[in-house]
Amino acid sequence: MKQALLDKIESAYMRKEPIVFSVGDTVNVHTKVVEGQKERIQVFTGVVIGRRGRGLNETFTVRRISYGEGVERVFPVHSPRVDKVVVERQGRVRRAKLTYLRGRIGKSALAVKEKDPHFSRKKAKAQA
Repeated sequence: MKQALLDKIESAYMRKEPIVFSVGDTVNVHTKVVEGQKERIQVFTGVVIGRRGRGLNETFTVRRISYGEGVERVFPVHSPRVDKVVVERQGRVRRAKLTYLRGRIGKSALAVKEKDPHFSRKKAKAQA
C-alpha cells in the first residue's frame, strides 16, 4: 500500500520516454550546465560500469579515462539536468557491475567486448 502510493507520487517526476542502455555500453551523456545566466549542453563520454536503484532513485555510473586518470560520474536517470543519453557502442558483459575496470590502465581500462548484432544465444545453441 505504502509503496504503491510512493510510486504514484513519483510517477509525475519520472521521464516520459525511458533511456535504453545497459552496463558495458559506451555512452554520450548530454547534461545541462548553468553558467551565470546561460545554459549549455556538456557531453560526458564513457563506459557504463553500473546501474542501481529503482524509480526516481535510479542512477548509473559512467567511467572514462581523462589525461591518464580515471574519472567516474554518477547520473540520476530521471534528472531534468540529463538531456539525453546516446549509445555510441553496445558492449557485451557478464557482470552487473564493472568495478574491475578501475584497476586497469590504458586500453585495457576500456576493454569491453563489442556486442555482435548478428549473434544470438539461439543461434549458438543451434550450432552446438
